[in-house]
Amino acid sequence: MKIRSLEVGVCGTDREICTFVYGSPPLGFDYLVLGHESLGEVIEVGAGVSRFQPGDLVVPSVRRPCPHAHCLPCREDKQDFCFTGDFSERGIKMTHGFMTEFYVDEEKYLTWVPPELRGVAVLVEPLTVAEKGLEQVWKVQKRLPWVHPKTSDGQLGAGKNAVVLGAGPVGILGAMVLIVNGFKTWVYSRSKAPNAKSELVESIGAKYVSCEVETVDQLAARVGSIDLVYEAVGSAKISYDVLRVLGLNGIYIFTGIPAPKPPIGIDADIIMRNLVLKNQIIVGTVNADREAFEGAIRDLGIFLKRWPTALCSLITGRYKIDQYRDLLLGRAGGIKNVIALA
Repeated sequence: MKIRSLEVGVCGTDREICTFVYGSPPLGFDYLVLGHESLGEVIEVGAGVSRFQPGDLVVPSVRRPCPHAHCLPCREDKQDFCFTGDFSERGIKMTHGFMTEFYVDEEKYLTWVPPELRGVAVLVEPLTVAEKGLEQVWKVQKRLPWVHPKTSDGQLGAGKNAVVLGAGPVGILGAMVLIVNGFKTWVYSRSKAPNAKSELVESIGAKYVSCEVETVDQLAARVGSIDLVYEAVGSAKISYDVLRVLGLNGIYIFTGIPAPKPPIGIDADIIMRNLVLKNQIIVGTVNADREAFEGAIRDLGIFLKRWPTALCSLITGRYKIDQYRDLLLGRAGGIKNVIALA
C-alpha cells in the first residue's frame, strides 16, 4: 500500500537519535529517516488489500518482526515480545521512518482511523504505550483478587489509586486512560504549578503534584496506598524513589528508556524487601501490538468526547518540515510538537 504522510509527531526518542544516544540506519545506508508517530492517508492499494481503500486515514505500527523461524512471538505477530532482539523499528532501528512525503507498507501494519479523529490521530502511537501497559496490568494482576467481582467492565480501576510519573504526552495520555478506567489518578512531575501541563492535568480530573514541592514520601501520604504506578518520565532517580513507596499488591509499569548516565544510588534493600513482603510486581513494556493501536483509537474517540479542549491542547504546535532543526536539536517546548507534511 502507498501512503501519504500527513503528520509526524516529534518526541524525545527522535531527539535522542539525533544526538546519537541510540538509533541505527538500515543496512547499506548511512542515514536514518526519522518519524515513528505518524498519521497517513492511503493513496494506492494492491490487489491483495481487503481492509483499506484510497482516502482512508491510517496509523502505522512501529516494530516489525525478526526473521527467525524459532521466534514464536514474531511468527504470531507479537513482535513487541520478540525473543531474539533482531526486530526492526520504523524510524528507530534498521528501518526508515515516516518523516517523508510517501511510504509503502503492508496492510497488517496499518490501523484504520475514523475521519473525526483526523486532528488528534497523530497521538495514537504514544497512547499505545499506556494501552499495552494497562493490558499487561490486567493480565498480571489476575494472580490475585485485585478487581472486585462486582466492578463493571469499563471501570476495572474503580477504588484504586494510580500515580503517573511525568506530564509529557505519554504521561498525560496515560492519565487519561487510567481515569477512563476508573482509577483515582495523580500526576507527579517536575515543574511547580500552575503551568500549562498542570492546568491540563487538573482539567481532566487528575491531581497534579510537583516533585519540587512534595517529596516522594509526602506524595505517598497524600495518595494513600499506591496501587499502580505508570512511569513516563524516563528518569531512573525519581522512578526508583517512587518504587520505594508502592503499596501492597501494587504494580509498577516502566515505559521510559533513560539515556546512558553515571550510576545512581537507590534504596535497594527497601525495594527488595517491599517486592517480597508486599507482593509487588514490576513490568517493563515497550512498543505495542495491533490490539493496543485499536484500543488507542477507540480511547481517543472517548477522550475527544469527554475532554475535547484538553485532548486537542496536547498538540501545542504544528510546523513545516523546514523547521525540523529547531524541533529536533533546539530547546524542546510545549507538550507535543508535530510536523505537518500535507
